[in-house]
Amino acid sequence: MPRPTTRVLTLLELLQAGGTRTVTELADRLGVNERTVRRYIDHLIDLDIPVESVRGRHGGYRLTPGYRLPPLMLTDEEALAVLLGLITAQGTGTASETATVKIRRVLPRRLADRLDTLLGTLAFTTPARPAAAPDAAPDTGVLLTVADAVSHHRPVTIRYTAADGHRSERTLHPHGLVTHNRKWYVTGTDPAIGEERTFRLDRITQATTRPGTFTPPAGLQDPAQDLLTRLATAPHRHHVILHIHGTAAQIHTRLPPGFALVTEPPQDGWSRVELHADHLDRLPPVLAALDLPFAVEQPAELRDLVVALADRLTRSALRKTTGRPG
Repeated sequence: MPRPTTRVLTLLELLQAGGTRTVTELADRLGVNERTVRRYIDHLIDLDIPVESVRGRHGGYRLTPGYRLPPLMLTDEEALAVLLGLITAQGTGTASETATVKIRRVLPRRLADRLDTLLGTLAFTTPARPAAAPDAAPDTGVLLTVADAVSHHRPVTIRYTAADGHRSERTLHPHGLVTHNRKWYVTGTDPAIGEERTFRLDRITQATTRPGTFTPPAGLQDPAQDLLTRLATAPHRHHVILHIHGTAAQIHTRLPPGFALVTEPPQDGWSRVELHADHLDRLPPVLAALDLPFAVEQPAELRDLVVALADRLTRSALRKTTGRPG
């Protein structure tokens, strides 16, 4: 069912076609009652759109003669934000694709080229694109600078604020841009320590391209898969190893990539799964929801928690429902 905002815009289109539209006609075209039409008219008036009420037998509503809706004006940053929202939205469909083409067409050449560079470096962690806008959108300037560095193998200096509030400045050899779980990441090498690193783009307050270029390491992993591996193996209190009778696709329905890593292909139907967690007590209900046979290799504490959950469920299942439960 169309949302009210969509109907209000449709009402504006009907009025822009010219002439006077009766309330009955508008209600039929919008699929609402006449009272709702009048409420939508009030919305347009609140937006300073001059809608006139025409009285009489053939009365209704019309736009003030000569009125034309002004063209949509966006700054470079606003246009890029709209385009990125359309591109990274799930199920873009014909309407979103058309809007993307239209906005892309009117971008200045310089900005369009930078956008194309960004799209050429962007990867998604799943075949389906994110269903909603990112939780924490990165700064547009940072995003475009890092994308250009990824594309042309240029080092960048970034100012980064970690989750604990610690601020630092470092040089990065960026390898790829990835969107995962409604967040943006950059993967790359920190040449000062010679280690692969991953950074949240929304936590980068400034990115500056450095002179020169770098050579990506041989055998570089796909950035999206590299990110998932790093998130799944990030240090936490507990290192958990499971054996689950199922495929990676089945396992990831409850233990998503980036949280659990299927480290070996199934043997006799069993997959080896590794994950790191700070709170073991949250895992038993998730494992039960998998509805797949599993075994806990480590830690023993998780095995005890699974048994305790099974005991509670068993007692609840056997408890009599007549009278007040004892």
